[in-house]
Amino acid sequence: MSSHRPKAYYTTVFLQVSFQAIKNSLAGKASDSIPCWLDSKMLMMLLRELKECQELPEVNDTARRALAQASEECEQLLGLCPGGLDTTRCHRQLDAIIDALQRAGSALPQAPSAPTAPSRWQAAKQQIRDGLKRLMAHGS
Repeated sequence: MSSHRPKAYYTTVFLQVSFQAIKNSLAGKASDSIPCWLDSKMLMMLLRELKECQELPEVNDTARRALAQASEECEQLLGLCPGGLDTTRCHRQLDAIIDALQRAGSALPQAPSAPTAPSRWQAAKQQIRDGLKRLMAHGS
């Protein structure tokens, strides 16, 4: 397994969770028209991660388009921050970013699952076999 294979997937999951956390931390509800104040430095950091993720070699065209859309939505959000939009629009922008990240994550290769460990019974059975083989080898 290449060490780079799952990086885009895990980065996308990290970004999705980060934008969801930002959305969950908003003071107003999606239906409120109060001004929305976001940390633009954090958004810029997440935007950099989005753009770097698009350039990873394992990112396919479908995921790249979804990541590009998330980047565009994030840039639009940054263009209006801080305080340039109401909570309703902020929620919509964040929803668009999260949706694009979900699509990207679905299109990316995931890490292969770890091999399952043998059950206790299988491990004990193998130890007995190995012990019998050693006994047979020493006894002859």
